[in-house]
Amino acid sequence: MAVTVGSVCVAVTLLMCVLGGQAVDLLRAKATSGSFYICVNVFVSERNRPTVTTQCQFIQPGSAASSSSSEQLLHCTLPNLKLLTDYILNVTAVTASGESSSDLSSFMLEDIVKPDPPVDVRVSPLNIRNLLVEWSPPPTWTNLYIFPLKYQILYQWESRGTTRSINLGPFENTKVELKGLTPGRPYLFQVCAMELLGLGKCSDWSLPVKVTIPRVKL
Repeated sequence: MAVTVGSVCVAVTLLMCVLGGQAVDLLRAKATSGSFYICVNVFVSERNRPTVTTQCQFIQPGSAASSSSSEQLLHCTLPNLKLLTDYILNVTAVTASGESSSDLSSFMLEDIVKPDPPVDVRVSPLNIRNLLVEWSPPPTWTNLYIFPLKYQILYQWESRGTTRSINLGPFENTKVELKGLTPGRPYLFQVCAMELLGLGKCSDWSLPVKVTIPRVKL
């Protein structure tokens, strides 16, 4: 979604949230030109609940979060949001001359949750055709017993100059044996994580691990 005011265009993207009582980063706005400020109101579909208003903060150009010196990233932190609750996000951009434009979007935490990628991916040969792939859950997913994860495995290889890939899963455990692979062929393995019931989005893929199966028995 986007908010446009004169020569100012603000692109708004919902970001990853962390379930539980932790703060939730929900907004990323990229400003390109002009003098303006952003107001964010969050309306909650609960009776007797006051409107929550939060002020966006600039991330200064040149920081790790800014892609170029001509851009500034904005973010808002909305603490203590609840599960199973409808929220309406009202983003208003106001120029120095007083012109304004607003954009509304609705969300529930369950619909936008996105875990971080799994970590510590390990690939071990079992014999000349089988591999064991193991990994650890993302350390930022602190409520694993309340909100378990499921996983997918992506492995790729080159065949006559063409990249081929297979996506397997979902798996509920953190290790999988892969069978029928080709000895001597290099493979690239990655794992992603998703909330067990399929709520929200799958994580980004983990860092790739490259392994070649030995041609001789171990």
